[in-house]
Amino acid sequence: MVQFLLRKVISSLILVVVVTAATFMLIFSNGPSIARAVLGQNATADQVAAKVQELGLDQPVITQYLKWLGGLLQGSLGASYFTGEPVTNMMASRIPVTLSLVLISLVFTIILSVLIGVAAAVRGGWLDKVLQIAAVTGAAVPSFVVAIALVFVFALAMPIFPATGYVPPDQDTQGWAASLVLPVAAITVGTMANAAQQFRGAMLDVLSQDYIRTLKTRGIDERLIVFRHALRNAAGPGLTILSLQTIALMGGAVVIEQVFAMPGMGLLTNSAALQGDIPAVMGSVLFIIIVVVTVNIAVDLINGWVNPKARTS
Repeated sequence: MVQFLLRKVISSLILVVVVTAATFMLIFSNGPSIARAVLGQNATADQVAAKVQELGLDQPVITQYLKWLGGLLQGSLGASYFTGEPVTNMMASRIPVTLSLVLISLVFTIILSVLIGVAAAVRGGWLDKVLQIAAVTGAAVPSFVVAIALVFVFALAMPIFPATGYVPPDQDTQGWAASLVLPVAAITVGTMANAAQQFRGAMLDVLSQDYIRTLKTRGIDERLIVFRHALRNAAGPGLTILSLQTIALMGGAVVIEQVFAMPGMGLLTNSAALQGDIPAVMGSVLFIIIVVVTVNIAVDLINGWVNPKARTS
């Protein structure tokens, strides 16, 4: 298991370097345009040239990326081009908001997708048909449309939950929970339906195996067969889908935070990208990669524990 974990960590570190390097190359534009955006359109040519040199934008792109990577290894993500504030400080108050939204959505996605997917595979009937419709609808309807519908129904028509905003848990626990209900529901609707559909397919494949029929002929309780034998063997494909859903959760969080005016990483990422604030964008991208990689490693470890053959794959 230690070697298995070590391989995953090394491959994840390589992925972080590749993705951050590609992102840096894609978002970088010429130095004078960035400097003019920082100073304003009325800045003189001399002021722009001085700003380019101050920010180090006159250096080759690869040199700038290696400088950023070196700062990362020392625990620094640089400072915003526009405010001069350290990127770590900009992210410190926003990360808890996004993590609350993403992790709670992920937990609900796991629980509901397993329960609904297994029930649809075992029972079939109307539940299976409802899941099929929900999976198609969840894939077709964007999360922000679901969010707007939820706000209209549960915040305006029936003012049960707040329409916008975020309450830190250290200020008001109940207010924190209430502020997350609609955003979490908006994200979970689509991801849960798709993950449940995958669990359903994996369960149907396992339930059709010969050893499952053998267990049934021996008179073993059906619930024991489903949850101890079938679900364990179907967990691999299901867990893989859930790890992929983490990417969808992060993307959905960026949009949902803007719909509900939540001061999380989504708003920071969007504003930094529009301004061309490279250090802030790189910090946001790094955060997203770390969350996705961490969840994927956790899923791989669980999958390796459930199915030892996965450790050698």
